[in-house]
Amino acid sequence: MKHNLCDLVVIGGGPSGMLCAIRAAERGKKVVLLDANRQLGRKLRITGKGRCNVTNNCDVRTIMQNIPGDGRFLYSALSRFGPEETMAYFTSLGVPLKTERGNRVFPVSDNANDIADALARRCAALGVTVERTRAKEILTRDGAVCGVVCDDGEITCRAAALCTGGRSYPLTGSDGAGYELARKLGHTIVSTRPSLVPLESSDAFCGEMQGFAPKNVVLSAFENNKLIYKEMGEMLFTHFGVSGPLVLSASAHMRQMGSAAYRLEIDFKPALDEKKLDARVLRDFEKFANKEFKNALGELVAHSMIPVLVRLSGIAEDKSVNSITREERGRVVKLLKAFPVSISGFRPIDEAIVTAGGVSTKEVNPRTMESKLIPGLYFAGEVLDLDAYTGGFNLQIAWATGHMAGSAACGNE
Repeated sequence: MKHNLCDLVVIGGGPSGMLCAIRAAERGKKVVLLDANRQLGRKLRITGKGRCNVTNNCDVRTIMQNIPGDGRFLYSALSRFGPEETMAYFTSLGVPLKTERGNRVFPVSDNANDIADALARRCAALGVTVERTRAKEILTRDGAVCGVVCDDGEITCRAAALCTGGRSYPLTGSDGAGYELARKLGHTIVSTRPSLVPLESSDAFCGEMQGFAPKNVVLSAFENNKLIYKEMGEMLFTHFGVSGPLVLSASAHMRQMGSAAYRLEIDFKPALDEKKLDARVLRDFEKFANKEFKNALGELVAHSMIPVLVRLSGIAEDKSVNSITREERGRVVKLLKAFPVSISGFRPIDEAIVTAGGVSTKEVNPRTMESKLIPGLYFAGEVLDLDAYTGGFNLQIAWATGHMAGSAACGNE
């Protein structure tokens, strides 16, 4: 591989990398995009269970409110390329979009490949050179970027953009390599950890209820007994603990795993307050008055939950329903309204949707995404210490920072 001087080398062909390359090429810059995968946007193609939650149809303030870290860092980038601009851009590329519950935006086709393919086609149309290789080192001369060393050669350039993603889904190329490239150039890497990730529990009953996927429940998460998250939706019990949309969202709020104590409470009957639920349980007990307790719960909870509910209630499974006391019935109601799940930790980072931590934003200019340490070095996307809650917010960070970096690289507009 041999290139004459190019303006910009973009390292990483994910969402932020492709948009960065496109934006620079639209400005007439000569761009080389490095990505070792057979297809550009490999991780993008599997996001949102293959549907791709492109962005959230909301204002910039709401986006920033859904970033638990330094959301203010993104104000300039989001003001220039926020959700409105993102939706208009993909529509202009021939990908019609739709807005669903929670203002989540998806392609009408429900196919993430349509988003990735549209970006790849735009790169090709603009003459972006794609090299199927990995960056090994970013070269500097007199303290500024002058080239990139790859597996199979060296590229001379005026600027480089690190868009390598985080450490989640390493098989897609997000293996944390970008952190080391940045660290070698003097950048601080904020300790990385999984976010939007399933949670492990030491409670044996999670495994007993493996495969149970309750819907329309309210999940509350607590940090040292302080409520930090509460939302209605669906979740899943697994052999290791809990997963599903509600759990992934809750995990993003658990910023002190290892030093703080976390637990969950599940309200299986959110439409009923405790008084109304008690009346409902009483009706069931009257209906099955002559049955054993374990055989009187079939219309109240899922079959896999019955033995767990029986055990946690402390009521003998063979106790006749007509002899259950008001206090014992109250324990059943309490479990249905605030079912406890202890949390022992995150699942491994390679199971996470997003990586929290990364290149410190204190060392990056928020108006250009350029390094404050190395002129000509830019950052975009998940490699930065920026992550958000679920709902399209993380991809919006990628679009905004990629657009900003591509606009600023090799001289401001």
